[in-house]
Amino acid sequence: MFRNFETRLSSKLISQVINPNTKSSSIFFSSSNPFRSPNIFDIHGVRRGGAFQSPHLHSSTGGLSHPASSSGSLNLEFDKSGSNKAYGFSSSAIVLGQSDLVNSSLSKVRDVSEAVRHYGQCYWELSKARLSMLVVATSGAGFVLGSGSTIDFAGLCWTCTGTMMVAASANSLNQVFEKNNDALMKRTMRRPLPSGRLSIPHAAIWASSIGIAGTTLLAYKANILTAGLAASTLALYAFVYTPLKQIHPVNTWVGAIVGGIPPLLGWAAASGQISLNAWILPAALYFWQLPHFMALAYLCRSDYAAGGFKMLSFTDASGRRTALVALRNSLYLLPLGFLAYDWGVTSGWFCLESGLLTLSMVAMAFSFYRDRTAKGARRMFHGSLLYLPVFMSGLLIHRLTEDEQVQKEPNSSKLLGLLSSENLSPKRENDDEIIKPRKESPIHIHSRPPVAYASVAPFPFLPAPVYADCDV
Repeated sequence: MFRNFETRLSSKLISQVINPNTKSSSIFFSSSNPFRSPNIFDIHGVRRGGAFQSPHLHSSTGGLSHPASSSGSLNLEFDKSGSNKAYGFSSSAIVLGQSDLVNSSLSKVRDVSEAVRHYGQCYWELSKARLSMLVVATSGAGFVLGSGSTIDFAGLCWTCTGTMMVAASANSLNQVFEKNNDALMKRTMRRPLPSGRLSIPHAAIWASSIGIAGTTLLAYKANILTAGLAASTLALYAFVYTPLKQIHPVNTWVGAIVGGIPPLLGWAAASGQISLNAWILPAALYFWQLPHFMALAYLCRSDYAAGGFKMLSFTDASGRRTALVALRNSLYLLPLGFLAYDWGVTSGWFCLESGLLTLSMVAMAFSFYRDRTAKGARRMFHGSLLYLPVFMSGLLIHRLTEDEQVQKEPNSSKLLGLLSSENLSPKRENDDEIIKPRKESPIHIHSRPPVAYASVAPFPFLPAPVYADCDV
């Protein structure tokens, strides 16, 4: 009987200790308890939740405290706040408060980092960052080519930053206008707007903000001409090229014009003007884009048809016209290397390297023309991706500074100057022979008007003056 009573009492006391709904629980075994040994300790400071707070051990015998080795009682006190009632301090409450504060701070940091990652990824895709960086590269190349003997690296950085912002704005507006079309294409349905990760007002505000900021930056750090070229690029791409994609295949040619403006933008930022030499790289970009996009349009023609875009490949079932456009514009790239050398932009090495590079491009375009398959189009597309960076690198490596351009004076001008000086100044021997009789002759010779006039360069081939005898 006593044994059953002791078991029930123990179970009741233990359940009271571990019950989380009780505010304060205590276990007290007195020496007067007939079922327990009097040599039991009183333990204070045990906190519910698993943390053990440096227990204080003492024995309780007849209300007097003794060392832990003496007989006494066991008293376990728990409080929800974690405070020790026996001693009047709340170290456990301080620990719990600090832990909650740290957890809430970590939760906020985690939420902010997730938001930054989400919107950063959306803005990256919305801006077509890789395409925008290609635009920045062409603008930077134009800046270097337009610089004189020294390159303003601070101006180059500002120009590239402004160009990146304007290009990102144009690409973002393009996706805003083509949201419904992108949702129908496998290649673009996972973009931020069709997938619902961003709303159209959010994307429009983002595009407008960075477009205005980029144009203002170029106007302030470069010049008005540069800002005007940037604004025209943005307007043509977003408000002319984008709607034309759903109207007529001529959109590809308009897009090629837009792609040729950034090198002019960079040249204008460096020199403040646009000269004839500035058109080498824009012309190369224009003619390069057509083979590049014709190959891409052939590869993705079913996707473009599903999205409602009017591409040349959509109406060209055999692919012959598409491949012919690629081949023809590849051939147009051939004379650019010689023009860059002849106009004093680069050295003669670039003429040779550009010719070999362009011939390889022509060979790939001709292969695509003969083998109008996805494999041939893919080879053409990848070859065009390799062509542009190599071409621009050659331009930058072999470019001539202003001093080198002055030293590289064409031989033709020297020859023209030499011939003109010979015509205008007779030989010294003849001069002596002619001058002496004039001095010895007593007859006064009147001036005679010329029948034909000698010309200076660049017309040294005209005859020398012929004088007619006349009596005055």
